[in-house]
Amino acid sequence: MKRRTVIATAITATVASQGIAQAATPGPSVSRKGTTLLDARAVFFVSYDGLVNNNSFQKNGLLTYKGHQYAAWYTATRDAVVARRALGAATWSTITLPHQLKADDSHNVISMGVSEADGRLHLDMDSHSDGFFYVKSVAGLLDHPASTAWTASVFGAVQTTLDGLALTSRFTYPQFIATPEGRLQLSYRVGSSGDGRNALAEYDGSRWSVLGEWSGSTGTYTSEHGSSTARSMYLHGIDYDGNGRLHAFFTWREQNAAVMCDAGGITNHDTGYVHSDDRGRTWRTTAGTVVATTGGSDRVAVTDAGLVVDALNPDHSLMNQESQATDSAGRPHAIISYVPGRFGRCTTDYVADRTANGRAFHLRRSASGTWQKTEIPVPLNSSQRTKLVLDRYDNAYAILPFGRIAAASAASGHTDWKLLHDGSDLNAFGEVVIDETRVKADNVLSFMYQEKSSGTTPSALRVVDFALPA
Repeated sequence: MKRRTVIATAITATVASQGIAQAATPGPSVSRKGTTLLDARAVFFVSYDGLVNNNSFQKNGLLTYKGHQYAAWYTATRDAVVARRALGAATWSTITLPHQLKADDSHNVISMGVSEADGRLHLDMDSHSDGFFYVKSVAGLLDHPASTAWTASVFGAVQTTLDGLALTSRFTYPQFIATPEGRLQLSYRVGSSGDGRNALAEYDGSRWSVLGEWSGSTGTYTSEHGSSTARSMYLHGIDYDGNGRLHAFFTWREQNAAVMCDAGGITNHDTGYVHSDDRGRTWRTTAGTVVATTGGSDRVAVTDAGLVVDALNPDHSLMNQESQATDSAGRPHAIISYVPGRFGRCTTDYVADRTANGRAFHLRRSASGTWQKTEIPVPLNSSQRTKLVLDRYDNAYAILPFGRIAAASAASGHTDWKLLHDGSDLNAFGEVVIDETRVKADNVLSFMYQEKSSGTTPSALRVVDFALPA
C-alpha cells in the first residue's frame, strides 16, 4: 500500500521586545499511522449522490470517549451494528443491533452521542422525513470500557421514541451534541426539504425533554429570477466551543425552483451564522442581536437582518450540510463549496457542474471580528462535501472527497492551503466521516470511509488514522 507523508516546515516565532526565541509553532502536517477494517462487506448503494454509511451530516458515525473509539454502520445484510476498539488497536469488537435498514436512502444514517452525565452511548438510526429508531446503552458503559463487557446485552430495546417522548412524525438529520455540563442534546429537522425547521431535545442523565423548534420556514425570499415563500435551514454543524458557546453555520434551501436561473441547479443560497450562549435557548447573530427563542414563536427567519456572512445567490450550486469547527479562541470556521463565477453564473446540472468546476472555501471569523474567505486550491472533482478539522495549534485541515487532505497554517492566517495527502491509497467513494472528538483526545485525525463499488455490490468500510503535529 502506498504511503504519503508530508511534514510542513515549522514556524519559529520571536518576541521582538525581549529578543527571546520561543518554541517552534508547528504548521500543519499529517503522518499516516494505519488503517483498520470495520466491515469487508458493508451495504453499498448510491442515493442522493452519497452512501448511507458515509454522509456529511452524521454526528457522529465515529467518535472517541475515554480511550476508546466507537463506530456505527449497516452491513451487507442491512443490519445496524456498533463497534468499539481501544485507541490504536488493530481490531474492532462488533455488536449487531436488532434493527435493519428499511430503505435504500443515504439519508438514513446512524448517529451516535455520549451522555457524560450517566456514561451512556445513544444511537439514532434510519430516518428521512418520517419516524426514527433509537437505542441507548446501560448507564456507565462508556466510563469503564476496559472492564465492561461489550455484548448485545448492554443495549436496551430499539424504540421509536426517546424513552416514550415522541418528537415528530417527520424527523431527519439527527445530530448529538454534548453540553459543557455533560447533558446530551439532539438536533433534528422537523418537516421536509423545502419546508423544514430545526429543533432541539435534551437528555439530562435521567430523561429526555423537548426544547422546541428554533428556525422557521416561512417568509419571502426573492432572487433576480423569482420568489419563494417556504424553505429549510440546512446546518453545516452545531457545536459547542471551549467557552460554552453553541455555534451554527447554515444555508437556506428554497422550496420554489423559480429562484434559480435553471431547474437543473439547486436552490441553496447564502451562508448564515448564529450562536447561542444559553445552551440553545436563544439565538443571536454575529453582532449579538437575538433572532430566535427555541420553542417560542420567534424563530430564525430568512428575512432576519444580520444572518448572512457570505452572500451567494442560488445559481452556483452551493452545497448544504458541509462542515464547521471552532478554534482555541472560540472563533467559528466553516467549509462551504460551490461553482465560482469564473466558471459561469448559471449551473444547469448541479452534480455535473460541481464535479467539473466546484471549489471548497474556508470561511472564518478573524480576531478583529470580520469574516474572511479563502478558496482551497484543490478542485472538488465531485459533487460531494468536505469536512473541516482544526488541530491543537489551530491549523486547518480540509478532508475533501476521496479522502484527500489539504491544510493551511494558523500562522499564515489560513491562507497557505496546500494538498498534504492525495487519497490515492484509499480508493474511497467520496465523502468521509470524521471523528471530531479524537482530534482533541490524542491529536489524531481519524476518519471512516467506504471503498468504491458499483450498483449494490457491498464494499469494505475502513477507518484510517493520521497523526497531527504534537
